[in-house]
Amino acid sequence: MRKLIYKAFLAVNLMFAVALLLAYLAVHISPGKFALPAFFGLAYPYILLVNIIIVFIWAFRRKYEALISVFVILLGINHFSNYLKINKPKGSKEGSFKVMSYNVRLFNYFEKGNVSSENKILAFLKNQRPDIICLQEFYINGYPADKNNSIINSLGGNYHSHMKLIGSGNKRYYGIVTYSRFPIVRKGEVIHPGSSSLTIYTDVIIDKDTVRIFNNQLQSFRLRRMERSFIYEIASADEKETLSEMKNIYSSLKNGFILRAHQAENVQENVARSPYPVIVVGDFNDTPVSYSYRKIRKDLSDAFVVSGYGAGFTYKGNYPANRIDYILYDSFFSSGYFEISKVRYSDHNPISAYLRKSSKKEVS
Repeated sequence: MRKLIYKAFLAVNLMFAVALLLAYLAVHISPGKFALPAFFGLAYPYILLVNIIIVFIWAFRRKYEALISVFVILLGINHFSNYLKINKPKGSKEGSFKVMSYNVRLFNYFEKGNVSSENKILAFLKNQRPDIICLQEFYINGYPADKNNSIINSLGGNYHSHMKLIGSGNKRYYGIVTYSRFPIVRKGEVIHPGSSSLTIYTDVIIDKDTVRIFNNQLQSFRLRRMERSFIYEIASADEKETLSEMKNIYSSLKNGFILRAHQAENVQENVARSPYPVIVVGDFNDTPVSYSYRKIRKDLSDAFVVSGYGAGFTYKGNYPANRIDYILYDSFFSSGYFEISKVRYSDHNPISAYLRKSSKKEVS
């Protein structure tokens, strides 16, 4: 019996070790060519956790088999710091400007109960006083110009705006917006063909330097019945319905990976062509262990990796928590401090980075 248990546990160990290796491949292989690693990359923090637990179980039993997962974990240890920062940053907020990114989930207008979070979010933003605010899943009910002026007043004034909206009828608009205390000298967008995903870029003047800010809302997975938890979707139905639901989820995930990969390549090309220093922010709808994140980040620094602390999870909705919101920047800047605000006005947490002109190139 002991031998049977040993063999079964060893098989589980090998299965999760291989799963972790597949997750590492997700950053290198475009889902358009081979999508399987992307699924494991999405689940990376949870696969890693299982491997860590397995190591402790083997170690407790004083078995050398613990080295299997230890070896695999060490192979991808660089991914760990994209999720968890153990050492407190030594930087400061002094002499910097504050950039905030926040997916506001349409101000909850279409969530259960139809209780808007708009006033709470605007009050929060006013209190935070960011110099640059990038909002995703932005929602307007009414005339855009009038509503935009109202929002700027609610934020305390002194903001310039760049808004990209998609009309849905009855004076309802969905989109993305960048507010800046710095003067805006140019506005543009990156087109994502065949998708409602949005990317805008906004050129602002900061201390006589022109800076280009990319605000992104990349392809979501478009999973159906989002108001229900993933576990409930799988566990509550009969066998036939469960299989159908799993196929739908697989299809939605795969399509999301592929579309996002193309969008990430598009964004990265536009970032590379920028004649000015860049800040790239937004909801990428993908994790740090993904092709999309690696493609966009490329030569950029990640504010959380450089100056964050603790767990970097930014999404905490009905589906497993993960890190999908980012503030990236090039070597023109340095990050003195990064924070995730723990407010529950959306299924995303707002993130902020304090940036300043860099005196030396950061390593991240």
